Amino acid sequence: MADNILVMKNITKEFPGVKALDNVNLEVERGEIHALVGENGAGKSTLMNVLSGTYPYGSYTGDIIYNGEVCQFKTLKDSEKMGIVIIHQELALIPELSIGENMFLGNERKGRFGIDWNQTYHQAEEHMAQVGLRESATTLIKDIGTGKQQLVEIAKALSKNVKLLILDEPTSSLNEEDSRMLLDLLLGFKKQGMTSIIISHKLNEISYVADKITVVRDGSTIETLDNSAHDVDEERIIQGMVGRELTDRYPSREHHVSDEIGMEVRNWTVHHPIYTEKKVDDDVSFTVHKGEIVGFSGLQGAGRTELAMSIFGHSYGSNITGQIFIDGKEVTLKTERSAIEAGLAYVTEDRKGNGLVLPDSIAKNTTMARLEKVCNRGIIDISKENQVAEEYVDKLRTKTPSVQQAVGNLSGGNQQKVLLAKWMFADPDVLILDEPTRGIDVGAKYEIYCIMNDLVAQGKSVVMISPEMAELLGMCDRIYVMNEGKIVGEMSAEEATQEKIMAAILSSDKQ
Repeated sequence: MADNILVMKNITKEFPGVKALDNVNLEVERGEIHALVGENGAGKSTLMNVLSGTYPYGSYTGDIIYNGEVCQFKTLKDSEKMGIVIIHQELALIPELSIGENMFLGNERKGRFGIDWNQTYHQAEEHMAQVGLRESATTLIKDIGTGKQQLVEIAKALSKNVKLLILDEPTSSLNEEDSRMLLDLLLGFKKQGMTSIIISHKLNEISYVADKITVVRDGSTIETLDNSAHDVDEERIIQGMVGRELTDRYPSREHHVSDEIGMEVRNWTVHHPIYTEKKVDDDVSFTVHKGEIVGFSGLQGAGRTELAMSIFGHSYGSNITGQIFIDGKEVTLKTERSAIEAGLAYVTEDRKGNGLVLPDSIAKNTTMARLEKVCNRGIIDISKENQVAEEYVDKLRTKTPSVQQAVGNLSGGNQQKVLLAKWMFADPDVLILDEPTRGIDVGAKYEIYCIMNDLVAQGKSVVMISPEMAELLGMCDRIYVMNEGKIVGEMSAEEATQEKIMAAILSSDKQ
């Protein structure tokens, strides 16, 4: 008989107009790594929010049985006292505080006269050592990269005597090297007897790390696959997720790249906004033709996002120099508004922080970049705004009860579709997509790839930034490789391989 640390029985959770979970069942054995997979909106994160007390007892029906006891968690604190700790996709760290301060925030190490800072930093560094984080506990969060911030969150969980660790998309913002380090860390914890539940859309990582895989679809549990021999292939998982075989990850298209250049950037140099002596992008030049998808590859910190943001109306950086040409004409884009008016759009990698206004409706978010298109004598025409939003909901197959739904209530994939709709409505000539499929499932990815193909078929120019080399190879006509703020390689889709991209990065390191 299985030694289950967790059993969730007949969990049902409803939001206004949506049944997010419908009699979901989940069993997790003690000491295993259990993966939860499904399309965006399937109910994975909702189920874990029920387990952790984020959605308190009484807001759902069904039973949570943990260590053989029925539990009724009303707050996160309640579940943490039992050793259940959740790490959300959006890290809950305060940038201006140190690692040690973040680790014990709300759980302070107290002495006779307030906080015992010696004990705080000493214990923080003990937990940091457990996750292989070699930094001073006094280092500010803003001064370390995303991969190290993820390790801080795990170290923070260890400080709470975690027995069941829940990770929601833990590698969505990490490069491949940092992702593998984190997964190996989980395997190490497993050897020490810790149980983990991991939500991820990266199926290769699931196959590598998980002992069992539970598939959730449309708010219901479909099946649990035994992956103890790590022999469940990705196609089998996808079939459970989408209810059909997905024969091709990347939609085919006819490549009709024009000789005309849609955008050219020459000698673009960007300095850090705070440490102004530091060059983040150094003398970067590139072109993107009309009807072309151009990819940007590189390791984390290569300067790709900074390049994109600085081009888009100087929304990042200082001491910016260089030239931008759109349709052969030099343009000066010193504000986001001037960039939009010149026909440039930027789909940010941070949809929740910078791309969308979460409390606002789908309708308002869809039109906000070009409000003048739905205005009549300076006043927003609500019926026209709703009509536009409904057209894009239909076109992009966004799952929502209505266009008045708050964007914050949508799944990640559907939020991404609203973000795309916002910039498609702006009707740009050049669209920069920064990790457009980050944190979304294979089905939604395919739909976004189809949208990209439709845009270039109309003669638009698309720039795609992605940490996933397979994605770039599957979608792009040409790929630029960046490292340490410089372009270190350029190759066509035909000649590009993952090995050649990595070789370009590694050879530039030696120079």
